[in-house]
Amino acid sequence: MRKKILIIVVAIAAILFIGRCNKENKTIMPVELRTEYLYAPIGVGTPKPRLTWYYENEGNEPSIISRYEVKIGTDPNHLKKYEEGMTFKPHTTYYWNVTAWDGKGKKCKVSETASFETAKFSATDWSARWITDTHDKEYEPAPLFRKIVTINKEVDKARLYIAAAGYYDVFINDVKMGDNYLDPGYTHFDKRILYVTHDITNDLVSGENIIAAALGNGWYNEQSVAVWNFHEACWRNRPRMMCEIRITYTDGSVETIGTDESWKTSAGPYLYNNLYSGDIFDARLDRGWKLLGYDDSQWQPATLTDSPAPIIEAQHMPAIAVTDYYEADSVKKFSDELYVYSFPENISGLCNLYIKGPAGTKVTLRYGELLKENGRLEQGNIDVYYHPVKSYEKFQTDIYYLKGDESGEVYMPSFTYHGFRYVEVETSEPVELKKDNLTAYFIRTDLDPVGNFNCSNELMNKIWDATMLAYRSNIHSIPTDCPQREKNGWTADAHIAIDLGLLGFDGITFYEKWMNDFIDNQREAGDISGIIPSSGWGYGEFPGPVWDAALFIIPNALYNYYGDTRCIETLYPTMERYMTYLQTKEKEGGYLPFGLGDWVYWKATTNNEYTSTAYYYSDNKLMARFAALMGKDASPYKQKAARLKDMINNTFFDTSANTYAEGTQTAQALALYLGLVPEGKEQAVADKLREVVAANNHFPDFGLLGSKTVPAMLTQYGYVEDAMKMVLKTEAPSWGYWVETMGYTTLPETWTLSPEFHDASLNHVFMGDVSAWMMNHIAGINYDEKQPGFKNIIITPQFVKGLEWAEGNYWSANGYIYSSWKRGSEGITMEVDIPTNCTADIIVKGEKQSVGSGAHQFIFKE
Repeated sequence: MRKKILIIVVAIAAILFIGRCNKENKTIMPVELRTEYLYAPIGVGTPKPRLTWYYENEGNEPSIISRYEVKIGTDPNHLKKYEEGMTFKPHTTYYWNVTAWDGKGKKCKVSETASFETAKFSATDWSARWITDTHDKEYEPAPLFRKIVTINKEVDKARLYIAAAGYYDVFINDVKMGDNYLDPGYTHFDKRILYVTHDITNDLVSGENIIAAALGNGWYNEQSVAVWNFHEACWRNRPRMMCEIRITYTDGSVETIGTDESWKTSAGPYLYNNLYSGDIFDARLDRGWKLLGYDDSQWQPATLTDSPAPIIEAQHMPAIAVTDYYEADSVKKFSDELYVYSFPENISGLCNLYIKGPAGTKVTLRYGELLKENGRLEQGNIDVYYHPVKSYEKFQTDIYYLKGDESGEVYMPSFTYHGFRYVEVETSEPVELKKDNLTAYFIRTDLDPVGNFNCSNELMNKIWDATMLAYRSNIHSIPTDCPQREKNGWTADAHIAIDLGLLGFDGITFYEKWMNDFIDNQREAGDISGIIPSSGWGYGEFPGPVWDAALFIIPNALYNYYGDTRCIETLYPTMERYMTYLQTKEKEGGYLPFGLGDWVYWKATTNNEYTSTAYYYSDNKLMARFAALMGKDASPYKQKAARLKDMINNTFFDTSANTYAEGTQTAQALALYLGLVPEGKEQAVADKLREVVAANNHFPDFGLLGSKTVPAMLTQYGYVEDAMKMVLKTEAPSWGYWVETMGYTTLPETWTLSPEFHDASLNHVFMGDVSAWMMNHIAGINYDEKQPGFKNIIITPQFVKGLEWAEGNYWSANGYIYSSWKRGSEGITMEVDIPTNCTADIIVKGEKQSVGSGAHQFIFKE
């Protein structure tokens, strides 16, 4: 009897255990928990931080999440359910995790616990003061600052918060804080300045510590003359900073040490620094000013000054940093005083020099993208807009004076960067230099890579690689046009490249920061400039609406790629004011008869009135979408878009010839891309596009607008083979000509380089949307506008002739996406991987199959 009872008890226990197990899903777990799209950040500057994550599934069945719960608190062992509207305090560490339930109501694995630390939300959270020195903005040696801080108790946690107008390098006991470079990011300094948070807990020692800082000019104090008039910027002044150290001791007490007049200041070895020319550093003057025992009795008290801007906010985007290192391919010795180094790729950054020589030896490093026939450096293609007025100001040139250390010395500039593949090193005294004396450092905003494309055609792979290298070379707290000649935030360059950028890199906070610069850039009339930030250059009717469209296109892209509306919400008032401004510029009937169009075209020109008005239509279409998302009245924008569409078609569309404007490749493709073509006429317009392309022997005949639209529209309307012929050309004009025939490792600005080298950078990304075409149409990975953030993925691969296989992978906001196909004896085998809690539509040859999450395989007949 006891045996039967025991068996019954065990059976009941097993049933209860199985019942509990059946109520749990142990294969799904929330992962990649981030705050403000950063992992465990310590400088969160908003009281309403965004918490994001996605799901991973160790099982094979498609999975949907029915609900989730976030728990949060200051004690990781006692978390409470997150409630909407919950308030957060500054200078506080929070812990959080996520619990989810699957589509059957089963509880999934609880995520690991993540953390974030808030910093400063407003001016009242600062006790530090802004300081500078007594010199004016024309004084060239960089200001240095020192402060002794004494620690008498055991430190639990210490943070250093620093805002600067200009760039800063900050040191504790002669050790540079952080891997950041050229901090903080570039802004309209009279409107907004960013601050950065450093964890210095392990850098402070018991007793005395020396805090030291050097400030560079950056964009705040442009002392040289160039076309864009930054030397006349309204914000321009002597560099200044506000720095605050907050120490929490193990006894719970908190001490704050901030910049004030007790800090000491002087000048030193940083003789000159400029973003267009370079740094000049005299190591003989570097006498230990960052060390504790240094005699600073001759230094002066720092000068208190007002904040340069009303907004001081946290820098949430990844910092500029050294991301790669390159050894020289070769070094050519011309004499004991002259060497030329060649590196494997064209990059943005600097060089690290190791050298031995007599004290006072002048070392000059000149950077460029080309060599002359004699092997010397050629800067003629990039120095055209720089107009120095001082004899020692040389474009892309750093100068270092040796201190004469017998063991050798190392130098790398602090407050500039260059675009280069070649470096010419010249010395005033004979020195022996070898290949390993100079190392190239790739410096850029350190966005994480998230996407890659690969296929059986090596030319296409080279084009992809060159595009991504050019993109990486042009992210320096703003998206730039080129890393040498201009370094400007050209608006059209950025919106044309937004898809290739977001398909390759996790860029949401980077672009959100830049879009805040649009807010600060807008003038009272509502207009914005063609470069952002701007000293005042580029406003008005040049460059115009096609460029200004970045104000709408980039927030829309962030919504499509991330499903996040914050940028739209933040920019909406700016967009409204801009739309009101455009209305004042309309020609009778609604045209916009001004602005640039298909920039750097080959031969065929496209009517600028057509392109400007077409983007005016696009602006209104996007504003209607944004208004609906914000719960506002979208009808005025819908109606305006409809009127503009009718007007464009009545004026620029030849219904008998099925051509727009001059019938160029760009004109045809742009109408299709923006949705201007009357319903039922789309294929006829696309057929005409294909005819125009074929008549040109499949060579590109367009500029930046055509580069964005022609391959994509050919493919969308059934002419992928024609698009492929265009992409694989190796004669000019073509992408293949750049990377195969000319051997460029990045994308140039123009289809060919003029013999005079005038005005043509070799490191521009704005013609690189062909790489987005590869990911979207060859690998087939696309977002779904109706379910943004890749909640639903549209997979549209093109099994184009001449390719044996292709694959794309992408870490989306909702998880990992993979799409590949390969030709074989049974046909074409396609494999896709869809993230947990997502779905996909697989569209091949017009046939659609809808699938859930997980791995899937398909076989298609040729």
